[in-house]
Amino acid sequence: MEKPVNAGSQEVSGQRERGMSVTAGKGTIGWVSLAMINLAIIYSVRGLPLMAEEGFRAITFMAISAAFFLIPISLVTAELSSTWPPKGDGGVYIWVNEALGKRWAFLAIWLQWSENVIWFPTVLSFIAATLAYAFSPELANNKVYTLTVVLVVYWGGTFANLYGMKTSSWISTLGVISTLIITGLIIFMGFSWILDGNASQIHFSVASLIPDFSRMDSFVFLAGALVIVSGIEVSAAHASQVKNPKRSFPQAIFLSVFVSIVAIILGSLAIAFVVPQKEISLVAGLMEAFDKFFAAYHLLWLMPIVALFVVAGSLGEVAAWIIGPSKGLLVSARHGLLPPILQRQIRGDVPVNILFLQALVVTALVFVFLLMPTVSSAYWILTALTAQLYLIMYLLMFLSALVLRYKRPDVHRPYRIPWGNFGMWLVAALGLSGGLFTLFIGFFPPSQLETGNLLFYESFLILGILVMCGAAFVIYGLRKPSWVKAPGKEEPLVK
Repeated sequence: MEKPVNAGSQEVSGQRERGMSVTAGKGTIGWVSLAMINLAIIYSVRGLPLMAEEGFRAITFMAISAAFFLIPISLVTAELSSTWPPKGDGGVYIWVNEALGKRWAFLAIWLQWSENVIWFPTVLSFIAATLAYAFSPELANNKVYTLTVVLVVYWGGTFANLYGMKTSSWISTLGVISTLIITGLIIFMGFSWILDGNASQIHFSVASLIPDFSRMDSFVFLAGALVIVSGIEVSAAHASQVKNPKRSFPQAIFLSVFVSIVAIILGSLAIAFVVPQKEISLVAGLMEAFDKFFAAYHLLWLMPIVALFVVAGSLGEVAAWIIGPSKGLLVSARHGLLPPILQRQIRGDVPVNILFLQALVVTALVFVFLLMPTVSSAYWILTALTAQLYLIMYLLMFLSALVLRYKRPDVHRPYRIPWGNFGMWLVAALGLSGGLFTLFIGFFPPSQLETGNLLFYESFLILGILVMCGAAFVIYGLRKPSWVKAPGKEEPLVK
């Protein structure tokens, strides 16, 4: 049952109806800082080895990814985040609620939060493998070492976020700077390698740009490319702390998307120049490339320094993801969809108990590494489940954007997708088709990786989706009136 809007909130409601931001001009995060948070969320050097697997075809895959996923997501996010910046935070929860109601809004934010929790072991395993290159590279594929680093780093990141959004944004900004330095270095090394006349592991021709879609593996890695830069909508959870959100969100989104696409294409090509396709590790591929470059140029003493920069960049990514979806989930908790114990905040906006719950779930999930044949196979299966859950959330987001054009046509949209409703239909159709395609292809494991028993692989994905989606509906069904915060403390929802 929807909570009624009380009389004292009519002014806020009216502002929301006219598309006015109730927080415009306030906040501590400018558009450049917001772009840094976006980059920390959507761009990471850990994605470069995945794209490097396809060599020169990475350009084609990224072009398809941009057309069918990244650009549609960015356009929809720019319109929704500039039009509905809530009085508090919320992001996708607020958007889906406005369009489809609380039940589906809770499913959307729950999936964003849960896929994020499942994803953490993958990025943390990348950090562990990279850190190994600073002192003992052979540990990169050691499961016990990986588990230890994952747990220490994640719990450390959780406690760092308890100091508030300002601390988290600084960590994210420093992480992005480190990541861009490493990206620039790998691109410089890769193209210097080619210009110096060294042999390339990939061929440069028009034919090599065309994927071989007669192989299922091409579709599998295309699916990976489609979601490699997902997450641009997460920063909308910080709307209440952004200065002039209606202008800042579109500017930050388009800058971060452009930088991400260029960096991924050039960085993945640099790795593919020097590391043979069959030898690229999804977890340690970047450091393998640096190892070969530095060995050729007698610069191996730089490896520990580079490893520390890569780790710093990944820590910024982790910091951004730890807090973002948790704050969105907190908004649903305030609306009575989670028990009061999960509504507790410290330092104004840090959902402390949600963060601790998240940390406990991540701790349990990292032990999936013990069930898989290799670290790379564990990395892939968790990435696949993460993508499947995230894609369902994106389908809800695209549907919501389309519905709101007809349900709320008179609301002023500071940024509006061009060409009227036709433009929205076009963007939504591209996003929905890309999402449904990737959701289907995600059930096929790549032959290049040892993923173990096929039955286990498929069962893990199917049960993971059913359990996570089912949990959202069960929690929604168990909600109680006493879970809703006292009147005047909950942000009213516009009907």
